[in-house]
Amino acid sequence: MNTRHDENKANFQIDEEKLNCGENPSGQENPDRQSSQEQSEEELEQIRQMGSLTMESKEKKSSIHCLTIVGQVEGHMLLPPQNKTTKYEHVMPQLAAIEETDDIDGLLILLNTVGGDVEAGLAIAELIAGMKKPTVSLVLGGGHSIGVPLAVSARRSFIAPTASMTIHPVRLSGTVIGVPQTMTYFEKIQERIIDFVVANSHVKAKEFRRLMLKTGELTTDVGSVVYGKDAVDIGLIDSLGSLSDALDCLHAMIDAEKKGKETCHAAHRCADGTDLSR
Repeated sequence: MNTRHDENKANFQIDEEKLNCGENPSGQENPDRQSSQEQSEEELEQIRQMGSLTMESKEKKSSIHCLTIVGQVEGHMLLPPQNKTTKYEHVMPQLAAIEETDDIDGLLILLNTVGGDVEAGLAIAELIAGMKKPTVSLVLGGGHSIGVPLAVSARRSFIAPTASMTIHPVRLSGTVIGVPQTMTYFEKIQERIIDFVVANSHVKAKEFRRLMLKTGELTTDVGSVVYGKDAVDIGLIDSLGSLSDALDCLHAMIDAEKKGKETCHAAHRCADGTDLSR
C-alpha cells in the first residue's frame, strides 16, 4: 500500500512539473505557444507572398505596416517568372486595408525598384498620397523611373546616401505608330508624372523636366541619375537617412497624430464635461 501511495505521489509531482513548465499533462501543446507559432508562420508567409509585415512596438505603443516595392512594378501583362516583381493587385488592396484598419498606426514603404509600368506605379502612388495615416518612404539601392513618384508619394521621404534615382522620359514597348499623335500621347503621360512629382515634393517643374530630358549623361538613354544628397538638394526627397531615421520620423508623426486626435476630442467637450463629439 505504501508503494502505491509513493507512485501516485510521484506521478502527481511529474504532472505538476509539466504544468509549471507550461506543458499540458495530456501531451498536447500549450495553446499560447501554438498560437504564437502560427502567428510567426503567417508573418513569414506574408513576407514571402506580399513582401510586407506589420510590426508592433510595445515601448512606443504603435503598430507600423512595412511595405516593400522591389524589382519591377508589374502592369497588366505578366512578367517572366525569373523577374522580381511588385504586383499592383497585391499592393492596392493592402493600402486600402491599412487605411481602414484601426490596429495599424502608420505605413513604412521600402523602395528598391528599377521602375516598371507607368499606370500601375501611378495608381499605387496616388493611393499612398491619398492616405490619412502617417506614411514614410525610404529609397534603398535605387528608386528608378516610376519609382520616383512612388518615393515622393509618402508624407515624408528619405533616401540612403548610396541610393540613386533615374529620371528619364516615358518609354513604350510593343508596336509604335509613327504619327504625331503618338508623341502627343507620350507628352501627356510625362506631364502626368511631372505634375504628380512636383505636387508631392519640393522640386521645381522646370528642374525636373530638365533632368528628364538631359542628354550626355546616360550612354544609351536620355535622362539623369541623381544620388542621395543630390536628390535632397534639388528638393526631390525630403531627407538623407537610413532605416532608423525613417522609423523615428514615422513614430514622431504617429505620436503627433494621436495627440492631435486627443486635442480635437477635448475641444468638443463642454466646460461641464458634456461630450459633444458623440
